[in-house]
Amino acid sequence: MQSNLHSPQRQLIELRMEHADLDNLIDRAADQVPFDELSLRRLKKRRLMLRDEISRLELALDPKEPA
Repeated sequence: MQSNLHSPQRQLIELRMEHADLDNLIDRAADQVPFDELSLRRLKKRRLMLRDEISRLELALDPKEPA
């Protein structure tokens, strides 16, 4: 059971959920007037880091086969 909580599949799901949450937060923050540009930049940077981590995990779970 413990290994299930830290499996790569579980991590991938959690990262995707966090990425979606950040998308919503960024959308709401951008609609606010006035918005905090520094906070918005930090949120976008975090979202980009999450997207990179998701890509690495996806590749590790399903590596491309050589042609």
